[in-house]
Amino acid sequence: MAINIKNYTTEVAASKSIEAIERLLVEFGATNIMKEYGPGGRVIQISFIIVVENMRLPFRLPAKVKEVYVWLKKKFPQRKDATLLEQAERVVWKQLWDWVHITLSGIQLEQLETLEALFPYLYEIEKNQTYYQRIKQTKFKALLPG
Repeated sequence: MAINIKNYTTEVAASKSIEAIERLLVEFGATNIMKEYGPGGRVIQISFIIVVENMRLPFRLPAKVKEVYVWLKKKFPQRKDATLLEQAERVVWKQLWDWVHITLSGIQLEQLETLEALFPYLYEIEKNQTYYQRIKQTKFKALLPG
């Protein structure tokens, strides 16, 4: 399966996309927005809390830069690793901004419920994993009938 990848040539700095994501989340009512930093002082995920049905629920959006770097390396094998890493970071955050914007728009237009749209990113702080990661660990058995 091959599709045209959106934003793979973006020049928008990762920091600008991250700021834009934070603004969208705040406009949507998110609180306690937190960035987690990894190697080189790069943001590797954003966590936030949204009130859903009177419950303060934590969510975590990961930025999987390494995976995009691998894709870019295949597409542009002649480019320097540092250049591709920076581009991968820009691509990841620009795509996350698009996803957050589309998702929150769908919620606002009542095409999706908040928890329906964000459930895979619901975060269990004690286990340091999202619900998607937790269900994946069980080989998705929790989703299968009886």
